[in-house]
Amino acid sequence: MDQNTQAAEASVCPVNSHNEWDPLEEIIVGRLEGSNIPSYHVAVTFNIPPSTAKLFRFAAGRRFPGWMIRKARKELDEFIHILEAEGVKVRRPDKVDFHRRYRTPSWSSRGFCTACPRDIFLVVGNEIIETPTCWRSRFFEPYAYRRLFKEYFLKGARWTAAPRPELTDELFRRDYAIPRDGEPIRYVINEFEPVFDAADFVRCGRDLLVTRSNVTNAMGIEWLRRHLGDTYRIHEIESRCRQPMHIDSSLLPLAPGKVLVNPDYIDVTRLPPIFKSWDVLIAPRPDPVNGFMSSISACSPWTSINVLMLDEKRVVVDSSQVSLIRALKNWGFEPIRCAFLSYGPFGGSFHCATLDIRRRGTLESYF
Repeated sequence: MDQNTQAAEASVCPVNSHNEWDPLEEIIVGRLEGSNIPSYHVAVTFNIPPSTAKLFRFAAGRRFPGWMIRKARKELDEFIHILEAEGVKVRRPDKVDFHRRYRTPSWSSRGFCTACPRDIFLVVGNEIIETPTCWRSRFFEPYAYRRLFKEYFLKGARWTAAPRPELTDELFRRDYAIPRDGEPIRYVINEFEPVFDAADFVRCGRDLLVTRSNVTNAMGIEWLRRHLGDTYRIHEIESRCRQPMHIDSSLLPLAPGKVLVNPDYIDVTRLPPIFKSWDVLIAPRPDPVNGFMSSISACSPWTSINVLMLDEKRVVVDSSQVSLIRALKNWGFEPIRCAFLSYGPFGGSFHCATLDIRRRGTLESYF
């Protein structure tokens, strides 16, 4: 398919996104209403910082306190205001009460929230893919987006769901322990069935980058590779994180030929050869932050690099990360500051909190 044909199809279909940097036109931003602390489970416990995990053991399954939601919503509203002021159309999922318990024949759970649509949906071109997450608390989360996805489908988008996982005990390593320094990486999940989170993938046109993690197994990566076919190439990035989960706090492409890398989690000397012609931008260490919301974040401090590109220059970044803002300016980007630390307990930062539906561009190869 030539670029003229691609451009003609993109002008009709509302879903069109091939990478992380083309000019952003439409995006889904998560919600905090109805948020619930996930039910206690091994897949959750070992994917959050140990300090937060201790509190989680006692609060699991309860509603998030109202004051926490209000504080995070204030920052979320400002983020939405910035997006709209920059010319981006913002869409939202439906409100859901995630405190309600649900069951399958093998297990029961309460829900979580719709704060992070990037985790469970992957947009590749004009296709929305619902991913088979291994968190039981997120099993029915996609329902909050059905109204939007039906609208996109009726206007020409493709809409796919990966095989719904069973999530029985056979998938999880009940004897799991976080590996110590010097020990080989091991994972909470095994290869019982294909599971993966969309947030373990980032897109560079015809090439997708992925990290295997505590929520993404080799079967899940292989399912997506076969589904996408020969048009796309999937490259696995080795992670040194002892609790690997989601590539966008480890490595994030910012523009053609420029990739931002977390040096604690990624060994730049072991990046795939495809990056030989790229500028590898080594992120500064996260600036220290204070406050209760930061101390109970569900995320690593390295969500500092969980930025959102509005185009090849403009980038939304947390206002607390002065060192990163300075580095981005030196690299030729235009940082847009926004406070967002209070979003951490709900699962992420700007990249996690969004799902870019439409970027103005066509499918290209960048390697």
